[in-house]
Amino acid sequence: MLNGKSILLTGGTGSFGRQFVRSVLSRYNPKRLIVFSRDELKQFEMQQEFPASTMRFFLGDVRDAERLMQAMRGVDIVVHVAALKQVPAAEYNPTECVKTNVHGAENVIAAAIANEVEKVVALSSDKAANPINLYGATKLVSDKLFVAANNIAGGHRTRFSVVRYGNVVGSRGSVIPYFRKLLAGGAKELPVTDLRMTRFWITLQQGVDFVLRDFERMQGGEVFVPKIPSAKVVDLAMAMAPHLPIRVVGIRPGEKLHEVMCPSDDSHLTLEFDDHYVVCPSIQFSRPVDYRRNGLQEEGRPVPDGFEYSSGTNKWFLTNDELVKLVAAT
Repeated sequence: MLNGKSILLTGGTGSFGRQFVRSVLSRYNPKRLIVFSRDELKQFEMQQEFPASTMRFFLGDVRDAERLMQAMRGVDIVVHVAALKQVPAAEYNPTECVKTNVHGAENVIAAAIANEVEKVVALSSDKAANPINLYGATKLVSDKLFVAANNIAGGHRTRFSVVRYGNVVGSRGSVIPYFRKLLAGGAKELPVTDLRMTRFWITLQQGVDFVLRDFERMQGGEVFVPKIPSAKVVDLAMAMAPHLPIRVVGIRPGEKLHEVMCPSDDSHLTLEFDDHYVVCPSIQFSRPVDYRRNGLQEEGRPVPDGFEYSSGTNKWFLTNDELVKLVAAT
């Protein structure tokens, strides 16, 4: 699928980007693999880690439309990862979040269409479904932009889809590294925002594999959602430090108790496949698309009316033993 292709990752120096690069280099023979990001130090470190001749590194920001236009020349595949992701930071710096997550998405779309990119997958977040915080709201806008871009593309070949999933285990800024740091510093207790709080969990490799698979599945306009397990945050804390007490510190600005990836309001648009869901576009495209059968010839079926895929009511919850293994493997 990716052999001989030129691939570009926006925000490619983050946790996902590094794992994506590692996976692509080990499985495929791309023509070019371009990391586009604004952090020169992380790019330098990635150059040492991945010295392959196919690697390219572009300093740039998705806010800079002209630089994106240059970077996408001759590119076939784009994975849009760049975003401001910290919920409290977005609440306190809303304009900056909008500039990157919304205007940056517009710039990626325009550059992809102008350069006749073949396929674009944009990474989203569970917080984009029924958003209550600014980060989630900007990602919902971004999702809508990428779905509608399939109409904006007109006669161009470019197709756009979205991948939405939950918390990535062990990623930069996530709770497991945070708890580990506290434990290494001799913490006498672990802070949990609310004893009822649940989250979806996915590993970095699972996220990368899902994105790669969706490039084969996509027809343009889908929001892909993997079937993944849930866990209570307090159970994760107890799995990491069963000997320590828990201190409830209260929900941070913009946080939810539970996350939703397929809202009930979209149940009439949602299809269930064996290992994932697809939220179909709410708008009509000029070209007819039957989303019930994807590019891999997998068949989906409509979900019941009112169906909601929530971390709080998920049928798949991790046991304590599974949480301990998950932490150990991170």
